[in-house]
Amino acid sequence: MNVALIILLILVAIAGIAALWVTGIYNTLVALRNRFKNAFSQIDVQLKRRYDLIPNLVETAKGYLAHEHGTLEDVIKARNIAYTASQSAAANPADATAVKSLLSAESGLTGALSRLMVVSEQYPNLKADQTMMQLTEEITSTENKISFARQAYNDFVMTYNNTRQTFPNVVFAGMLGFTDAQLFQIDDATERNAPKVSFS
Repeated sequence: MNVALIILLILVAIAGIAALWVTGIYNTLVALRNRFKNAFSQIDVQLKRRYDLIPNLVETAKGYLAHEHGTLEDVIKARNIAYTASQSAAANPADATAVKSLLSAESGLTGALSRLMVVSEQYPNLKADQTMMQLTEEITSTENKISFARQAYNDFVMTYNNTRQTFPNVVFAGMLGFTDAQLFQIDDATERNAPKVSFS
């Protein structure tokens, strides 16, 4: 056998092994990216549920909080901003900018809901309203589900980011179009508390 042919076969074999290795990296990153996208969709389901409950909560409170029109408008405005941001993030959870925008909008909504709850504490008739109690219970339950979904999402994002950033994956990840994913976390410590929605 010719030496040149042997060298050619060795080079072809090395290229084939390298191609399989890069394909393996690509497939692993795709699977991990799909997992965190699916986990984000679970957050999105719960956020949508909360967004759907908020107008009912505001409508119920409206009859009792006639002098608090600005607070009610702030809640609806914050809800609409958060809803729009969630649609952008849901379209591509791998887009760190969209997720950051959602986090910012969610912080605004949490603040507006907290102000509504503080104001509503001053109205005993509102606290006793059966519809209001049911809505606040549903929102509290939804907040808990959002927390669990966010935890699962963050776990998947961390696994994806760790895999993407380790050597040798990091060498190929950028070339293959895989960027870091954004954790779903609140940076401002004052916003870490869920809005209090208890009327008991």
